Amino acid sequence: FDLIILGGGPAGYMAAERAGHAGRRVMLVEKNQLGGVCLNEGCIPSKTLLKSAKVYDDALMSSKYGIMVEPGAVSYDQATVINRKNKVVKILVAGIRSALKAGNVEVVAGSGAIARKSGDGISVEVNGDLFLAKAIIIATGSMPILPPIEGLEQGLTDGFVLTNKEILDLKKIPETLVVVGGGVIGLEMASYFNSVGTKVIVVEMLDRIAGSTDKDISDILMKVYEKKGVTFCLETKAVKFSAGKVKIEKDGETTDLKAEKVLLSIGRHPVTDGLGFSELGIEMNRGAIVTDAQMRTNIPGVYAAGDVTGGMMLAHKAYREAEVAVNTILDIEDVMKYDAIPAAIYTNPEVGAVGETEETATQKGIDFEIANVSMRFSGRYVAENEGGNGICKVLIKKNTRKIIGCHLIGSYASEVITTAAAFVEKELTVREIKKIIFPHPSVSEIIREAIFQFED
Repeated sequence: FDLIILGGGPAGYMAAERAGHAGRRVMLVEKNQLGGVCLNEGCIPSKTLLKSAKVYDDALMSSKYGIMVEPGAVSYDQATVINRKNKVVKILVAGIRSALKAGNVEVVAGSGAIARKSGDGISVEVNGDLFLAKAIIIATGSMPILPPIEGLEQGLTDGFVLTNKEILDLKKIPETLVVVGGGVIGLEMASYFNSVGTKVIVVEMLDRIAGSTDKDISDILMKVYEKKGVTFCLETKAVKFSAGKVKIEKDGETTDLKAEKVLLSIGRHPVTDGLGFSELGIEMNRGAIVTDAQMRTNIPGVYAAGDVTGGMMLAHKAYREAEVAVNTILDIEDVMKYDAIPAAIYTNPEVGAVGETEETATQKGIDFEIANVSMRFSGRYVAENEGGNGICKVLIKKNTRKIIGCHLIGSYASEVITTAAAFVEKELTVREIKKIIFPHPSVSEIIREAIFQFED
């Protein structure tokens, strides 16, 4: 083969499609399902569930918009939601398979490992067979971090403790759910189960939720969900799982929380063990594969893309890394940049972010200015969000007047942030952005409103 790819997630199947359509002979190795974690047990399934929850929220709040529903007339059917989720996943997996077939990519089911490197290329072992390639792309993804918490192993076995995979297949809505980890996965699942009637408690070791999200944004998000009934235990850690209980510790004191189910979502780590990477001498850093700006490892002919490289574990980052790796293999000049990768939290309201926050800009010694405007400056937002209190915050560099960051909370934030990401990527100035016409009425106009707070 010209190229062998280990892993059929976003980075793997994107690389296979691009290389296949470029006429290269490609083999893709995947041990589970095409689409990887994102499509089968992450991004897409969770968004499918969250859509159902938002429709349910809208139905319950419909009277505020003049739609009257008889008391008790709105109900929620978890089985139907799960069936729809499975249908969506099946459709999208079939689409990936079709695209790979169109690119003449040979898909092999199994676990691949690097066997050796020689003058002829790199050998990969799959199901006991050896395959030779001129180049390989490692795209083996990531898996949940399972910390040494007492009772965790038994909890996972009993089905009391769930990871992101099992939580998306619950046939019955639990009465109580303790979410250990207040990051993106934890918050999205907290949002979902709160909407459908579960009593949710979020346990987070940091003094804030949503990780590196802008502090003002994360504070608003937490207040929104506290008002909806979610309890947050910050600067707190889970120390023991036992049937129906989670023991938590804060400031040296322990408390028991009752829980029908527990979601463990404290992060993910790259999948690299037992795949021949260390034997080949591939450079690693804290469990992740080290690459240069063209996604090359320290071993000639070996590339890596996606979660296995660490950093921001996002599907769209994986897509772009895969494209850069393939372009490099094809001798097309390309470079991976990480300054303008957008991120979103699909809660209700949504969060969108790109570039520097006040905190990171200060840490880097950047002299910056901020415009912080209410989402109520957007006519469409006001028309569609009864009682909404979102904000949009834009950061620019003082001396160059270039936009370096944008952060917002409100409806369509996951879509709106793409506009800001393009501005950050292209390093547009305040004057240049002011000349761009936004559709009216649109929620994206909030970026324009923020930009006009600055002098050219």
